[in-house]
Amino acid sequence: MKRTVAIVGGGPAGLMAAEAAASRGSDVHVFDSMPSVGRKFLMAGKSGLNLTHAEPFSDFLDRFGGFRPHVQPALEAFGPTGVRDWAAGLGIEIFVGSSGRVFPTDFKAAPLLRAWLRRLRGDGVQFHVRHRWMGWDESGRPSFETPAGRVSFAADALILALGGGSWPNLGSTGAWVSLLAGKGVPIAPLQPANCGFDVAWSEYFCARFAGHPVKPVTLASEAGSYRGEFVISETGIEGSGVYLHSAVLRDGIAADGSAVLTVDLLPDWALPKLVQALYAPRGSRSMAEHLRRTVNVTGVKAGLLRECLPPEGFADPTALARGLKALPIRLIAPRPIVEAISSAGGVRWNAVDERLMLRAVPGAFVAGEMLDWEVTTGGYLLTACLALGRQAGLGAVGWLDQLP
Repeated sequence: MKRTVAIVGGGPAGLMAAEAAASRGSDVHVFDSMPSVGRKFLMAGKSGLNLTHAEPFSDFLDRFGGFRPHVQPALEAFGPTGVRDWAAGLGIEIFVGSSGRVFPTDFKAAPLLRAWLRRLRGDGVQFHVRHRWMGWDESGRPSFETPAGRVSFAADALILALGGGSWPNLGSTGAWVSLLAGKGVPIAPLQPANCGFDVAWSEYFCARFAGHPVKPVTLASEAGSYRGEFVISETGIEGSGVYLHSAVLRDGIAADGSAVLTVDLLPDWALPKLVQALYAPRGSRSMAEHLRRTVNVTGVKAGLLRECLPPEGFADPTALARGLKALPIRLIAPRPIVEAISSAGGVRWNAVDERLMLRAVPGAFVAGEMLDWEVTTGGYLLTACLALGRQAGLGAVGWLDQLP
């Protein structure tokens, strides 16, 4: 007998769950609160759709830190190589960039999404948009608010792929937290991940440099030391270089009230060479001119140095060189979760079995960002969402196959 699987959430995890369930012969229905599916996926592709990463698989897994044991089974079944083969199967040509990131050749998300939806529809998947999940009705069926009023849907299995709490205007509102908590599902609080941070900039610095990129630099924290770049914002800092450190910085602020991100403004200069250059006679030149002539520090880098290095740090060339190589930026708060690229927290791993079925709600499965894990950008987030969606889809079908 053909079983019906209802999937709530039309993002990458939900669509991959639909693909997996449909491939095993299930009658699959995807529900989404927005007028169309894949909106956050399309937004991610506006700056170039980073599908996955081509680094060695063990290094890929290490990016997930303490969450590695939880996501590893899904990624071993459908990891970076699987994502690349899957995209090729949709007719999408891809390439590996110099950093190891994997992109479609046209960098766009829309052609991939169109091809994916076309294949899903061809496999019999049905889509129901403008359906906001409201929990379960008195009969235990998933219930939805629609333009025509409240409706329920009879399904043999339910897969929830509702995302975290970032970008609520694209559908990831986190409203599911209270619904699952009401069923006794343990949930870690949602927090911003891959986010910017607030810094107490002076009025002058903010007015002069907000919007300016700072590159090349090396940024260091307890998470490690990575070369990259970031951007000065009106409230603090943001950008890919910052996101690599966001988890430890966010947790440090929660524990201590603030955290420090250390920036090497001149990553191509060795400290002894820098000290020697700064000991050059300054004469009547201003410090700004001296920095420009000796080590080519100007603009936003010079402004950051003035903003973050104490006055005594300019008195001695050795101290100044050390400041250029390890400038401390004190962060006072992460930006709100609604601005974050992704979110941490969610359904705790002890709340689900190996199929990602909720122990408290048999027949209901969760996938993607709803689960308690986080990882930096760079293709890792999308790959894991796809892998976890596939795991939930196959898990639901496997569970249904065991029913009488």
